[in-house]
Amino acid sequence: MRYFIFLLMVVGLVACGGGRKQQSVPKTQVVQPAPSIVAGNPKYADSDPVDWPGRTPWQYPVHGVDVARYQLGLDWQKMRANRIQFAFIKATEGGDHLDPEFQTHWRGAGRAGIPRGAYHFYYFCRNAAEQAQWYIRNVPKDAGALPPVLDIEWNPKSPSCRLRPEARKVRASMRQFLRIVKAHYGKAPIIYTTVDFYHDNDLSKINGYTFWLRSVAAHPSKIYPSQKWGFWQYSGTGRVPGAPGDIDLNVFHGSQEVWNAWKARNGVQ
Repeated sequence: MRYFIFLLMVVGLVACGGGRKQQSVPKTQVVQPAPSIVAGNPKYADSDPVDWPGRTPWQYPVHGVDVARYQLGLDWQKMRANRIQFAFIKATEGGDHLDPEFQTHWRGAGRAGIPRGAYHFYYFCRNAAEQAQWYIRNVPKDAGALPPVLDIEWNPKSPSCRLRPEARKVRASMRQFLRIVKAHYGKAPIIYTTVDFYHDNDLSKINGYTFWLRSVAAHPSKIYPSQKWGFWQYSGTGRVPGAPGDIDLNVFHGSQEVWNAWKARNGVQ
């Protein structure tokens, strides 16, 4: 009889979560819902997290990374398994610099089946045509790749070039670079830029191209009012399985279906 009573007590403990005390909610207490995040969308870790005001990056289902020489030892297969759906890879800078990890990153993303695109970091001490030709010389003409990317921003820490041309000249140089690259690759390039550069140079006057905007503390609609965008860089300190250290995180502006349609229009495989 004692054994029977003991057995009933053990079964009761197992049914209550291994004997841990269960807390009940008083009927008068209101339980606040968790932050609104669309079910199933990725949410990666961050070494310097942001308390996002309003809309968050996790409301978007399509996330990607951008990488350069500083991201080493990447496991692209693992990143793809963790729902990284695109990668922008630094290729060139100015008219004579090739990122030493470009080929490694380019091959790695390709083998993993992650759509990849190459970006050029603009240098204000070389003319646009020279820089476009340098990019063309070093970036494969891959019909299945993402469109080319022009990364244009102020670089006050440059050891060799700190020019800040007036806005009209900046936009003219951009258009020249974009025209040359578009003619070679058959795809309208993407423009990556930062908050100060965008406003200093009135880039809202540049039409016909997809914008990739940096905004690491608020939604782009708060920082770039009325500017349409295709990609949003929301963190420079992200953590993704497959990347040993910090990595830049981005989202595509749209649903999975919109992303698939965008890839089809741009011949991305």
